[in-house]
Amino acid sequence: MGIEIERKFLVTSDAWRAAAHAVIPMAQGYLNDTASLDSGAQKASVRVRIQGDEAYLNIKSREIGHTRQEFDYPVPVSEARELLALCVGGLIDKRRHLVNHNGLLWEVDEFLGENAGLVVAEVELESAGQTFDLPEWAGAEVTDEVRYYNLALASHPYCKWGV
Repeated sequence: MGIEIERKFLVTSDAWRAAAHAVIPMAQGYLNDTASLDSGAQKASVRVRIQGDEAYLNIKSREIGHTRQEFDYPVPVSEARELLALCVGGLIDKRRHLVNHNGLLWEVDEFLGENAGLVVAEVELESAGQTFDLPEWAGAEVTDEVRYYNLALASHPYCKWGV
């Protein structure tokens, strides 16, 4: 079983850009939606992601917070494109920027399309109690706020939050 321990933060400035050493274009969608998880009909999200020239099928347990079960399986990009056509809700289009900070790899997601304007940073940890230094550009923690989960952004994008 795979376990993901991840913390998520809003990004408060563009200061991270100078430290970014790679950028990966991503398109992803979900084969289920928040309603199926909220109702208890399903216990995990099922995501299809194309990142650069690779593609994955990802299954993540529905727990809120920093620790969840996660399983990633490589799939051919051509099949991932076919699976994206079967997804419910909108597709997530983003650029993931990789930034090293004090020995940890931070993933800064710059959302595009209906989620344009939203920029969040995630860091994966070895343990739930691991201490780490926040970069100057990391603001409020949103790890426990469901609306910032990609699954939620697919069905209720950032551009509609004020509506």
